Amino acid sequence: EALATSLGFRCPMANSIDGVTDRDFVVELCFWSSLLMVHLSKFGEDLIIYGSQEFGFVKFADAYSTGSSLMPQKKNPDALELLRGKSARTIGHTVTMLTMLKGLPTAYNKDMQEDKAALFDSLDTAEAALQIAGGVLATLTPQPERMRGALNSFMLATDLSEYLVRKGVPFRQTHHVAGQAVQLAEDRGCALTALTLDDLKGLHPLFEPDVMAVWDFDAAVERRDSTGGTSKRSVLQQAANLEKWAGAAADTREHDLD
Repeated sequence: EALATSLGFRCPMANSIDGVTDRDFVVELCFWSSLLMVHLSKFGEDLIIYGSQEFGFVKFADAYSTGSSLMPQKKNPDALELLRGKSARTIGHTVTMLTMLKGLPTAYNKDMQEDKAALFDSLDTAEAALQIAGGVLATLTPQPERMRGALNSFMLATDLSEYLVRKGVPFRQTHHVAGQAVQLAEDRGCALTALTLDDLKGLHPLFEPDVMAVWDFDAAVERRDSTGGTSKRSVLQQAANLEKWAGAAADTREHDLD
């Protein structure tokens, strides 16, 4: 017990054989590194899509992208593509550990020397990936004009449905009415916002002049004000919660190191 305490462990292993054969902690670290990398890979893929010419929602700093060797107008998101690819590396280490352990008899075996490469590389890869992800996010430039240009009136069909819900109409009915409005606009080849009040009243009598306020994208975002919603207040609260969580995690880590 004194040795365990001096080495920084909470307690000695309860079983001596388990003490030399256990590699669960390596598997767990590899797994959590892999899961982190999967999330970072999804994060990278989102930004790659948003940064493409077809979307153009963000622009990447030169430090995290390179010009195409063939097309002068093209900027390749190399850092994010490598970030995405590195996830396969950590997943491979997790599978390596599980596959290595599944056929071993109890007690120490030389096969276990392979755990070092899997463990150390998983942690190094995850740490580097976090630094890259943070750098990309800190230096990218949002393009709000392109984002607004991608807005489409049909995105507000749900808001049209919810308007009637606030009037007391069951959602299963309002969903059908909103679908009829979408179909009417598509048949006419016009935007959903081009439908008149008379058009909407023809679909349901509870539509009133104030329904036209539904066609406000900013208001639609602010209406989602519940926990996890899209309103400014909700998003800022989510950010504050994450900062609080990160601070608590950092304090816990410092305490464990002490």
